[in-house]
Parts: sequence; structure tokens; C-alpha cells
Amino acid sequence: MAHRLLDKIQVPTDRFEMRLSGSGGQGMIFASVVLSKAIGTGEQAKKVCQSQSYGPEARGGASKSDVVVSSDEIYYPKAMKLDLLLAMTQEALDKYFGDLKGDGILIVDSSLVSEYPADRAYALEFTRMARNDIGSIMVANVIALGSIAALTGLVSCEKLTEAVLQHAPKGTEDKNRRAVELGWEEALKLKK
Repeated sequence: MAHRLLDKIQVPTDRFEMRLSGSGGQGMIFASVVLSKAIGTGEQAKKVCQSQSYGPEARGGASKSDVVVSSDEIYYPKAMKLDLLLAMTQEALDKYFGDLKGDGILIVDSSLVSEYPADRAYALEFTRMARNDIGSIMVANVIALGSIAALTGLVSCEKLTEAVLQHAPKGTEDKNRRAVELGWEEALKLKK
């Protein structure tokens, strides 16, 4: 059913608010920093503001990091009503789903999220793909970034890959490159 949702994706040009959420340790802050850098640099750069949640979430509870994208100056850096929510865990979805606009984009890691509104969610098995296709669950967040980029058109696969490789730990370049490409390709399959 998710493939029918693709016709509804319209990224506002004035202000677009995203929340990347999961458990502490899943790399949501890393992912939001990378996504912000990719969107905020280059010829097609937009204004970007990234904020994150620290605290007890760092020890395994629901964590979040917000990214606000705008063609104009960003005077209020916090996400008010989400245009996109990435939920990498059930706890994160349960906690943050109420912040998503009625027509907002919901992307879930269906490896770890079992209860979600199927009629409005793009469900991809990011953790399973990371483990089985890349060989490390540590890149599930990067696979998710590839899918976000492909679904929204906010940044090209090449620009996202460049940003990921600038921030990824040395020695993980190949896995991270493959992770971006895999996320991008899996999202494109939804369009077919």
C-alpha cells in the first residue's frame, strides 16, 4: 500500500521540518548532522538548522534530532509540526507520531517497528538490510538517509554520499557508500 503514497509527497519550498528518531546509539544525531551538511552545501544549498536531544535518551530511550530546511532565513530553529518523521523504533514512533502533520511523510524501520499506520507509512527494513546486505547494523541510519533523500528529492545521492563519507569513521567508507546507495535504491523501488 505504501507505493500509492508516493504521489502525495510534496516537499514545501518555504519550510520543511524533519525528525529523525530511534533509540540512543542508533546514530540519529549523526544522521541529522550529515543530512544537514548535504542539504546546506553546494549549488542547490538551502538554509538548514539542526537540533538534537541529549539526556537520558543517550542511554537507550527514544532519541530525536530535528532538521529544519528553508529557502529563507530560519528564525525559529525548532520543529513545530513535522513534515517528515523517520521512526527507527516502535518507542520512537509512539512518542513522536503525534507531532507529524496529517499529510506528513512517515518512514519506519519495519525491522523494529511492528505497529504503524500502513496506509500512510513508507516501511523499509533498514536494520535488516544493514545486517544482511552490508554486514553491520551500524549503517541502518545511513540506509535510512538514502531513502529519505530519494523520497523527498532534498539532496542528490552523490551529495549525500559525499557528506556521509566526510563524517564517517575512517575505514568504514565502503560500507557507508553502499548503505547510501542501498537506501536510495530501495526507496526508488517503491516508486515502481
